[in-house]
Amino acid sequence: MYISLDAYRVFYYVARYRSFTKAAEKLYSNQPNVTRSVKKLEQSLGCALFHRTSRSVQLTPEGEELYAHVSLAMQQLQSGEEMILRHSTLQGGVVSIGTSEIALHRVLLPVLEQFRREYPGIRLRIFNSNSQQAVSALKENRVDFSLLTLPAALGDDYQKTDISTFREVPVCGKAFSEANKTAQTLKSLVSFPLISLCSGTSTHTLYSDWFQAHGLSFSPDIEAATADQILPLIRAGLGIGFLPEETALEAAANGSVRILHLSEQPPERTICLVKRKDAPLSIAAQMLEQMLLFHSK
Repeated sequence: MYISLDAYRVFYYVARYRSFTKAAEKLYSNQPNVTRSVKKLEQSLGCALFHRTSRSVQLTPEGEELYAHVSLAMQQLQSGEEMILRHSTLQGGVVSIGTSEIALHRVLLPVLEQFRREYPGIRLRIFNSNSQQAVSALKENRVDFSLLTLPAALGDDYQKTDISTFREVPVCGKAFSEANKTAQTLKSLVSFPLISLCSGTSTHTLYSDWFQAHGLSFSPDIEAATADQILPLIRAGLGIGFLPEETALEAAANGSVRILHLSEQPPERTICLVKRKDAPLSIAAQMLEQMLLFHSK
């Protein structure tokens, strides 16, 4: 036996307002249609749902029992409709983003400031991690999309869009002032203690490959868990590390660090937006994606 959702919707409004006329108004219908729908439902269920008199409409015991269930279902449907409407008008919803430390500061934060001003009702969840962890979060559907700093291992299931490029430069603290007196080569740089992100990160892989291409071994004396730890370690005079050029210039402006002149140019790095091909984005996530892509131009 199939009973349509519309039949239960009509029953709900008649039972709620105890009136066929009032139900017809709320449903933008007419009383004969409402009456026919209720009679058909009663025939399908094999019982009377209402006591009808010339002055009132009352639920039968069977009608009361059915209304207890139907009213809960209708409330859930209405809540769902309201939520979807809020999402579609960007008045509500959640966007989850995975991001590397560098991508967070260079790309995401400036855009999020504008996004929050324009869509204050949308909640944001930021998962700050290295690039490979951001890929894992995407694979496990814990985020809508991720902002990664390449290199990163990506399969065919992902769509990648480049957002921006940058280079890093070697930086030292005052304790290594002798390193700043003359131009350094990559070979001479390995004689100093080096600071880098830990093994397994895209940054460590990038520099390991770069050093190896020049016949050198990349063996940092200090390995940091996150990119924001590198600058304080350099300032403390614990070694030489690579920082994004803009970050290095800002730090050098106040005299806390010095940028080294290196004969070899460090490899260019790319920040990209990655999403799953088989997981369409919500309207809110699409809007944030569009903002990120617009600001990348």
